[in-house]
Amino acid sequence: MKKYIYWLLPACWMGIIYYSSAQPYENQDVKPLLTNMVDLSFLLPFVDWISFTYHYSEVSAAELGVAGFVEFFLRKGAHVGVFFVLMCLFYIALKKTCNMKFRSHTIISFCLTVAYSGLDEFHQGFTANRTPYIGDVVLDGVGAAIAAISLLLMKWKTVTK
Repeated sequence: MKKYIYWLLPACWMGIIYYSSAQPYENQDVKPLLTNMVDLSFLLPFVDWISFTYHYSEVSAAELGVAGFVEFFLRKGAHVGVFFVLMCLFYIALKKTCNMKFRSHTIISFCLTVAYSGLDEFHQGFTANRTPYIGDVVLDGVGAAIAAISLLLMKWKTVTK
């Protein structure tokens, strides 16, 4: 029974993700903080040429302002990082509680992470001023894939020693 305590790690992390997803965008807007902390205008010459569409909206410094542009990448980077951690926590829980091979631990951890990502995006559809978007699930999957590759590289490094 004691070994199942490892499942509290991904469960708590999913709770944090759920709580964050339940917050309206206005409660998570970091543009004022970015603007008050540092003058980001020095970045404009480096980013003014970047422009692309994400979820039917233009992402550029001209459209969002430099602070909004930086915030976009912080938010999308958070998707990758948060789900990287979740994948690792699932892997640890499976490794400590299930007698399987590395490959099975990794594949199941990846699948659980992406499944939770999809549920998280669905949940955002019920949150004020938030919209679910499959592109965010893809970003979350990228975070999980980076975690899987990292685990593979760590395993490979320990095997080759």
